[in-house]
Amino acid sequence: LDVEFTGLHSAHEPSLFDSPAERYLRARQSVRRFAAAQLGLAIFSNENSNKEIFLFIVDVEFTLSASSIQFLSRYGFDYNKFLKDGIPYMNELQEKIFSQHLLAGSWKVSSALDRDVLKKVIDEVTCWIAAAEEEETMILQDLSGYQRFEVQLVLRQALQNVWTQPLGDKKVMVKKVSPQHRRLLENSPYDCCQKDLVLLSARGFTNLFQMLVEAKKPLVGHNMLMDLMHLHDKFYKPLPESYEEFKRNIHNLFPVLIDTKTVTKSIWKKCPFPRVSNLSEVYAVLCSSNLNPKDPACPVIALASHCSRYAEKKSPHEAGYDAFLCGSVLLKSAHLLLCRSTDDAVEADPSFSQYLAVLAEYLNKVNFIRGGVSSINFSGEDFPCQHPPLLVVRVRGWPGLNERQIYQEFKALCRFDVKRLSNNQFILLSNKFKQLVLRDYKCHPHLRVSVYRHWTHSPNVNCLLQVSGIVALWSLFAFVLGGAP
Repeated sequence: LDVEFTGLHSAHEPSLFDSPAERYLRARQSVRRFAAAQLGLAIFSNENSNKEIFLFIVDVEFTLSASSIQFLSRYGFDYNKFLKDGIPYMNELQEKIFSQHLLAGSWKVSSALDRDVLKKVIDEVTCWIAAAEEEETMILQDLSGYQRFEVQLVLRQALQNVWTQPLGDKKVMVKKVSPQHRRLLENSPYDCCQKDLVLLSARGFTNLFQMLVEAKKPLVGHNMLMDLMHLHDKFYKPLPESYEEFKRNIHNLFPVLIDTKTVTKSIWKKCPFPRVSNLSEVYAVLCSSNLNPKDPACPVIALASHCSRYAEKKSPHEAGYDAFLCGSVLLKSAHLLLCRSTDDAVEADPSFSQYLAVLAEYLNKVNFIRGGVSSINFSGEDFPCQHPPLLVVRVRGWPGLNERQIYQEFKALCRFDVKRLSNNQFILLSNKFKQLVLRDYKCHPHLRVSVYRHWTHSPNVNCLLQVSGIVALWSLFAFVLGGAP
């Protein structure tokens, strides 16, 4: 699975100081602002199926990030298709509100684009019906998906002497009828605009999401934390404030998660695997004959006929293509690990259960980008944050120095994350602990760098020691003065 969003924004860059809970709360704000624009679902089975789905949410405001528009447009993303032909979706809260409005006849039109379409349709029908005879019909063209329901509901509500019926693809028939005939048609069990059918259409992709949940199949993604957050927020429930509740909910929805980023990061250590992180690059490396020779046991991945273009042309950041790459990377990585575990003596046509067995240590471990842990454990407690040694920088004679200036000062030596410790002290943290930093800044006129020691540098500890010193001093004075004649 792969999801493309209308934006990805955070006020803070990922930092090694971040805990998963802190990062989640920041990312939650981003997920609530932006919409899921495209969802790619690649189903790997004996009969391959590959679907690329444009999504459009019913009745919600969302943000489009200029950088994301530019990025996705560079890779051929069709924003017109997203806005005009996108499949609707809603989470449980939105569905409840929509159902209440539907029963009360007070639903809202889903988007500004649909409002323009409806205005044009109502004008067209109003002009026609004034001169039309009873039982005369007209055909409305080019109405996509859920728009066909909205057009019918609005026309029926606005005009008491019309009846509507969908015809084929993107068409709706409008008929002029008498009010008596209209009442008979409204009570017919064959009315296509019954409330349950409207709700089914408005739920759109959420119906398929529910099928995925019920199937309980392994769900595979690459760097999939944001994908999971959008799945939860857009198709299940609004993201909770509690990070632990989010983890529990996702695990209940999808008991088996596999993040190919987590798997391939481990392969770096076990196999002669180049350190690439981009999904397309990982796929290319795993397809190379040097790393994964084409022996008879190696899984052969065939594309469904309607997706054959993916074999002929790369389509990075197209959700369907990236979903196909995710599944392919998983199978090829699993085969590589199976070969290593059996000294290359792999029986012909290994089963998926054999691949799952060698992937067992990676199940439900979702990659955590540049933070206090390497992965998030969705089936239990996260591993404690393990930071490399910290450096502390003490500033003298350089007033107004901030984190950004400290970062600029040290970035040539190593990529550090910086956090203020006190008015004149900063903590430096990096995946690579550089002894040369201590050496080069030994005689700096304004900066002193040393290894961080909690009992020496912590402001809380220093404050406690100062308070304890004051209390001890007053106790001494009280003892001396109390003992005087």
